[in-house]
Amino acid sequence: MARVKGGTIHAARRKKVLKLAKGYFGSKHKLYRTAKEQVMHSLKYSYRDRRQTKRNMRKLWITRINAACRMNDISYSKFIDGLNKAGVAINRKMLSEIAIQDPEAFTKLVAVAKDALDGKVTKSETKVAKEEKVAASSKKEESDLSKKTVAELKEMAKEAGIEGYTSMKKAELLEALQ
Repeated sequence: MARVKGGTIHAARRKKVLKLAKGYFGSKHKLYRTAKEQVMHSLKYSYRDRRQTKRNMRKLWITRINAACRMNDISYSKFIDGLNKAGVAINRKMLSEIAIQDPEAFTKLVAVAKDALDGKVTKSETKVAKEEKVAASSKKEESDLSKKTVAELKEMAKEAGIEGYTSMKKAELLEALQ
């Protein structure tokens, strides 16, 4: 059997590892064996720490929210419970930013949470208000036909029973539907 030399492939592999090890201390960036070991560890650490960063950021946001809540005479847990009861869906990252950038708005959120805890505002009331907003926006969409596509207009014309809608242009469809 003939001898196979893996020169170029092996050299490329070593080169790739040494490139990843650039900047490491001592022999870890020069010698292939130690560089490979360190690169493997580094990749494990980076994989692990990408997940830990998410946890650490959430902890930081919660700490900031808690500090802002304490300034407004409410605990973090009661604040979050009040927001949930009020139906306010806002994540901790945004709450943290609001607490830092706009303390007055955060104070309003605390007031909403306190009202919900006292039973003044319920989730069902906020859902009804949201449904009313959605209904109002759908009415606006129906009245503004010019924003719809030709395919949507043709479907509406079909439902309305307009004849010859297949060969009509958008302007003609708009006139026929109005």
